[in-house]
Amino acid sequence: MEQLSKSETIRLRKIHIGESCQLFYSSDPLKIVRARGQYMFDENGDKYLDCINNVAHVGHCHPEVVKETCDQISILNTNSRFLHDNLVLCAQKLTSLFPSPLSVCFFVNSGSEANDLAIRLARTYSNNYDVITLDHAYHGHLTTLIDISPYKFRKMDVPIKDWVHVAPCPDTYRGKYRTVDYPGIDLGEKYANDIREICLKARSNGRSICAFIGESLQSCGGQIIPPKNYLRNVYKHVKEAGGVCIADEVQVGFGRVGSHWWGFQLQGDDVIPDIVTLGKPMGNGHPVAAVVTTQEIANSFKINGVEYFNTYGGNPVSCAVALAVMNVIEKENLRENATQVGDYLLKTTEKLMEKHQVIGDVRGVGLFLGIELVRDRKTKEPATELAKFILQRMKDNKILVSIDGPHSNVIKLKPPMIFSKENSELFIETLDDILTNVKS
Repeated sequence: MEQLSKSETIRLRKIHIGESCQLFYSSDPLKIVRARGQYMFDENGDKYLDCINNVAHVGHCHPEVVKETCDQISILNTNSRFLHDNLVLCAQKLTSLFPSPLSVCFFVNSGSEANDLAIRLARTYSNNYDVITLDHAYHGHLTTLIDISPYKFRKMDVPIKDWVHVAPCPDTYRGKYRTVDYPGIDLGEKYANDIREICLKARSNGRSICAFIGESLQSCGGQIIPPKNYLRNVYKHVKEAGGVCIADEVQVGFGRVGSHWWGFQLQGDDVIPDIVTLGKPMGNGHPVAAVVTTQEIANSFKINGVEYFNTYGGNPVSCAVALAVMNVIEKENLRENATQVGDYLLKTTEKLMEKHQVIGDVRGVGLFLGIELVRDRKTKEPATELAKFILQRMKDNKILVSIDGPHSNVIKLKPPMIFSKENSELFIETLDDILTNVKS
């Protein structure tokens, strides 16, 4: 394919691509032309360490994933109305990674499609309509999902839909209930009680809850790790209200947390959602996603006369890719790597707090880390401009990070799962140098 100059690429993009489709580093965007492992390369051959790409889960252009993709697409790609081994083998492998009774798959093409389908399933099964979501949550770009994504709709100055109920984000650093304000208190239970109150209020107003949907670890909201006992109590309250519980694992699934395959498992072996949605890392860059649920919930479509068909969902190529990704995670012990490297990264970043007062909080698990920057540790005033400065300086040092959270003051790290201790050291040293120079 023809290689355009960067200026020509920018010119054509301005003409043919919607302005709302944002770029990283918009004032001077990167033109990435190839990638390998945890590195990306621009048109000049400059190499960048990728600390943000949770899509290239097992590393950019992993040779085994590439081979399986090419092998299958050279033979057949068609829809799931024909029998094909890849579909059932992928479903068998995927469901083997979940606790019982999560045993049935619906394959789709993106996390947005997965979350939309999960809401449809919940409404069909429960015969209820309303949805509980968390503040600062992001669940996708479809219309229904924007309606339940405060991360998006709060920026649009539109009224909240009457069927949407927003609960506080379980942030124990900056949220409604903070560890510093409630020492020794079970904040998981306390945050979950707000869900219980929403359920009771909805019922008193003649409304019915069909589902609670929550990211197992909230990413766009600022890399939030829910407190212990949160999901256990939330799921209990929602089920008592007649709703089902949806775990959005689109960002953090497939072993990113290290110790487990799925983020919800961090809350205990007995904490099991009714529906799980998957996406981004599942195809290592190929568009494949899934909904995993129980036989009972899956059957509600059939009972109600609903045929579910997705033209590309579960096609032979997508299933071959997803199978390859799962196999690579196991063969290369990437969950173990996420645990070891993630622990090292977390501990060394925490040490920087002793040196740099602008680091207000460091939180994370596995290769999912957030560094919250503040102007004052006591008031927690967000250091938004500093975060933007660090983002740019990291880029200048050939390291790619992103910032997020409601105040855009949280540095997000969610790199490919092959991220190494040496990569972590480079990130820490660079961040330390940048913050030291800021102080001087």
